Amino acid sequence: MSETKQNGDYRKGPVVLRGSQRPDRTTDQNLLEETAPGSWVHSDPWRVLRIQSEFVEGFGALAELGPAVSIFGSARIRSEHEDYTKTYEIAKRIGDRGLAVITGGGPGVMEAGNKGARDSGAVSVGLGIELPYEQGMNQYVELGVNFRYFFARKTVFIKYSHAFVVMPGGFGTFDELFEALCLIQTHKIQKFPLILVGSEYWSGLLDWIRGPVCDYGAISPGDLDLIHVCDTVDEVDAALQEHCAQYRDGQRKA
Repeated sequence: MSETKQNGDYRKGPVVLRGSQRPDRTTDQNLLEETAPGSWVHSDPWRVLRIQSEFVEGFGALAELGPAVSIFGSARIRSEHEDYTKTYEIAKRIGDRGLAVITGGGPGVMEAGNKGARDSGAVSVGLGIELPYEQGMNQYVELGVNFRYFFARKTVFIKYSHAFVVMPGGFGTFDELFEALCLIQTHKIQKFPLILVGSEYWSGLLDWIRGPVCDYGAISPGDLDLIHVCDTVDEVDAALQEHCAQYRDGQRKA
């Protein structure tokens, strides 16, 4: 662990910890890993109140947000990367259509999305998470909510998003994509656009799903119809156009 990461801010809900006060374990680790037989009986019921507060705070902060599009992607790209520029332009187009933009609030693709939203005059939202690294809201977030628990944060993403735009990214990006796919496939939420940006990046994953996964019978052939694959800003804009028009007419996702 580098000195910068070790000595930087560690955000735990509303609390900021530095130096020797930085914890070795995240709140999610403490919740999900049983440390001693029977110990959860004494500690976990109290955690329920903290979890409840995260839902209350998240729902309260975004209750009047209106239609929004969430953008996901790698936190590791820099501002000179072509995907940073593309994300900025996509977010700006989304904002120009009168929709808010929601990201994870961090660097890379998330920063580009928040910057594009802000520059378009749309509401720029960041949903942060307690992590050992990559913490803190980028400077372009105008409405930010920090979460301790991933599942609370993911619920808020789903509840207030009317489309997902998924840029190239890693495990966190895959997690958000497949959770949305699962919820739509199982009719837990109403279908909404899932747009993957970058056919070359996503082709290997999609070929595997169309091939071995579908051939095995683990999914139905039509399940991949839930996904739109785009390469340009114009293609993403076109994929969202009809959906955005519905919300201008006052319709909302159930």
